[in-house]
This record gives sequence, structure tokens and C-alpha cells, in this order.
Amino acid sequence: MQHVQDIGEQALVNLLRPWGLQVHLVAAGCPIPGSYWGEPEAGLRADCLYLREDTPVHSALHEASHFICMGDERRRSLDTDAGGDYAEEDAVCYLQILLADRLPGINVAGICTDMDAWGYTFRLGSAARWFDHDADDARDWLQRRGLLSRLDAVAIAPETGASESRLESAMESGEPAALEILSA
Repeated sequence: MQHVQDIGEQALVNLLRPWGLQVHLVAAGCPIPGSYWGEPEAGLRADCLYLREDTPVHSALHEASHFICMGDERRRSLDTDAGGDYAEEDAVCYLQILLADRLPGINVAGICTDMDAWGYTFRLGSAARWFDHDADDARDWLQRRGLLSRLDAVAIAPETGASESRLESAMESGEPAALEILSA
């Protein structure tokens, strides 16, 4: 199981900053605010993701994906239970796998293994098989809401770990060609 301490809090801060989600590290042994499943699982309140160093990365990404997938109205009242329906939950699982692939030392296979070990259940028996062969509905859900194109517009600079939105950079520079490509 991969934990926050294995990748460092800053990697999650960089990944989630463009989505408007703040990451707060809680001291070892302290309760995690907003944790639906209890410690050491991640917690979510409003625009804050709460973690400890022993929080599994899959848990942090799952809660972050809930935040990303929900609308502003739900975000304003968000406290512990992200809610949503089955289709959204599938989209959350799909997005957490995509986000994992953008973290140092984490990849699709690793996050899927951790999801299986934790107890996520999928029709095809594993997170990896579901992701590869049975997640079209989840991907479509994300596409209809523009979340996949937004994810593609966010880049992580590996040498600095800084996160930068290519769309925001293009807008600031005013380069029409870049804007056309990124907004297509």
C-alpha cells in the first residue's frame, strides 16, 4: 500500500492546486477531520483535503476526485460524506486512477493494486480490469462534464514538481494558437 509519506505531501499539493483543493497534513496519531472511513483514510470538508503521512494515496485521490467531480453547490456544504450517485462514484474511481499516474512513483498498476487490497469491488474482479475493459461509462461521465479535457490541460513540471495549467498559461500569454489547441 502506497502512503502519503511515500510521495510527500507536496506532490499532492501540486497535483490538486489547479482544481482549487487545499491539502492539509494532520499530525501523526491525530484524528483526520472529515474522514468518512476513519483514520488513516483521507477526510474532506469544503475545499480542504485532510491527510496524515499514513493515509493511503488511493484514499487521498479518491476523496480529491469526489471534490473534482461535484458541483459548487455540493462543495460549499461538503463535510465528510461526498454523496453522489453510482455513475459519479464510477467516475471518481476512474479519475483517481488517472490522477495517480501523475504522481511521482505512483502508476496505474500500483494504484489499482492498492484499490483492490483496500476492498474496492468492480464487475470484472479488479480495478485494473475494470479500468482497461469496463469503464467506458465512467470515462463518458467525465468527458460530458469537461473534466478529462481539463485534466489534460494541467501539467506537472517534473524537475520542480510545480503544477501549471497550460490553459491558464496560454490565456495569460495571449497566444492565439495555444488557446485554440487547448480549448478545442
